[in-house]
Amino acid sequence: MRILVKKVLRPPTIGLSPMEYQALSKQISPKPTVVKNSIRAFFVGGLICMIGQIIINLFRLGGLTFPEASAATSAVLIFLGALLTGLGVYDHIARFAGAGSIVPITGFANSIVAPALEFKREGYVLGVGARLFQIAGPVLVYGIVTSIIVGLIFFLLH
Repeated sequence: MRILVKKVLRPPTIGLSPMEYQALSKQISPKPTVVKNSIRAFFVGGLICMIGQIIINLFRLGGLTFPEASAATSAVLIFLGALLTGLGVYDHIARFAGAGSIVPITGFANSIVAPALEFKREGYVLGVGARLFQIAGPVLVYGIVTSIIVGLIFFLLH
């Protein structure tokens, strides 16, 4: 005994016109907080840069030249960004500050350490080693290529 089932496909009935749907969507959607996010990003990014300037000044007081102090400060800020990422603190800073935590050099350290921590359970070679530059890799490639191009242009013009 064979039963034939006829499937009837009909278009969904929402009961709203496109204009009514757009109005409803606009009413339900969360309101953008651009000003609040911009202020947070400005102050947190500025705070990170101010900490960097304090570290430069401390290295200068210790007897380093400005280029040496700048290089040492970059290393310290990268270390602090990586350490805070490993401790889970940088995630809270990033949630609060948004782009303000990404722009300084500490954001670069975070972008390298975060994938490494995420994939460490897969092992040091296939997890950490293979995924370490998943996010930071393109930044490094474009940064190096751009610096080579700018260096060649500078060399040819002078």
